[in-house]
Amino acid sequence: MSPEDLARMQEVVAHLAEYAAHLEKGWKVETTDGEIKLVAMSPNLPHGTNVRILREQIEAQTPHVTALNDTDMTDPATGLEKVPDLMAFTTADVDPQAETVDPRAVLIVVEIVSKTNPKNDLVTKLQDYPRMGIPIYMIVDPRDGTISVHSDPKAGPDGIQYRHSIPYAFGDTIMAGDWTLETSGLVRYR
Repeated sequence: MSPEDLARMQEVVAHLAEYAAHLEKGWKVETTDGEIKLVAMSPNLPHGTNVRILREQIEAQTPHVTALNDTDMTDPATGLEKVPDLMAFTTADVDPQAETVDPRAVLIVVEIVSKTNPKNDLVTKLQDYPRMGIPIYMIVDPRDGTISVHSDPKAGPDGIQYRHSIPYAFGDTIMAGDWTLETSGLVRYR
């Protein structure tokens, strides 16, 4: 994408994000490969519970880290914009007054797979997060009680992809970067 196209897309995203902020339900803007999406943010109770369980463990184990949910993340290098369910970064590395978080400062992203749009977390974000420099991407799937931890993004013949992927199940103790996460309390969808 040319710098002019990237600037134009960022301008459109800014206008759309302003519009989304005034809609009834929580809507956010995300981008993928020049495509701009208006995404409904309507997490259910299992979704929110799973985010809270993981956020509390991340913050308890690393007091110098801030874990935030549903916060804008914008990559100036690729133009990609995402709103992760949960992200963590070293507190000192991010300006608390910034409009969005630079993904290059993020240590881990966790997505809780949506009932209505699982492809976004399982395919689209699995392609986009390594391109954005996210070192660890954890996918929690309450539909079937599975978890996968993707790490070590590297450039290859098919672009930048995660080189390692470890599958887990709800109830396992997970190693993800600096964290040891207990998952026995995670909640599945009905």
